[in-house]
Amino acid sequence: MVRVFSAVALLATCCGAFQQSSFLGRQSLSVLSHLSDSALCMKTIAVFGASGLTASECVYQALKNGDNVVGLTRNPSNLVIPKGSGGSNAENPLNDPKLTMISGDVTKQADVDKVFAQKIDGVIVALGGKTSDVGETMLTDGTTNIINAMKDKGVKRLAVVTSIGAGDSENQAPFFFKVLMWTAMKKIFLDKNAQEEVVKRSGLEWCIVRPGGLTVEPPTGIINVIEGEAGSIARADVAQFCLDALEVEDFPYIGKAPCISSVGGTGWTKDRSAAARGQQEA
Repeated sequence: MVRVFSAVALLATCCGAFQQSSFLGRQSLSVLSHLSDSALCMKTIAVFGASGLTASECVYQALKNGDNVVGLTRNPSNLVIPKGSGGSNAENPLNDPKLTMISGDVTKQADVDKVFAQKIDGVIVALGGKTSDVGETMLTDGTTNIINAMKDKGVKRLAVVTSIGAGDSENQAPFFFKVLMWTAMKKIFLDKNAQEEVVKRSGLEWCIVRPGGLTVEPPTGIINVIEGEAGSIARADVAQFCLDALEVEDFPYIGKAPCISSVGGTGWTKDRSAAARGQQEA
């Protein structure tokens, strides 16, 4: 079954009267991307792993929505305008008066706590990196630190990007990807699985986001919640889903771990080209 998550304009201001969108037909849910009848009064969003390909989409789109953003990453200078949403400005340095970037290590509680020195309204965790570079438990340790800080400061909303195949979604990954999960990517998936368990036990208003094959294409505005094998999805669409998880008060996937894609819903061919990773072809 496929649930289509798309944006529609609703005539109301932020934190005004709420209007519940209803599931119709094949359980189609419409949510406004920016300000909706059911939008929370977002002021400041924290993004961890902020210079990554998906996280930078979260940063960029949140700023465009009018939110303040505090980002933590090991190398703030690596943050650029993303290819997917950035258009002709893509790959230029991302600077904005509403953006605060902090250099730090998510596995160090003191660095994570710096993000929460100001009031944070919601958190996106989009960490990445090879285990050989960041360690075999970075995702779990870092997410644990973030949750500790959120609880200490009373921050409730949390969106965490993992992957198709993580947790109980193993059978939603195509066979060839399962082989990678069992072999070359075994350590990273052990960490992702442990990370998801930490989130589920947090007691927060969490959403674990499991995207299919990631690309750096422009956003399609179509996000399918998949119960079978997932297709591909632009990082820009993943970012929109994460922001909705924070900003829509009655977001239907709080406390859930949906697998999402924009293309199809059965079958999946992973785009491993340099272009899909935001790199120039050789």
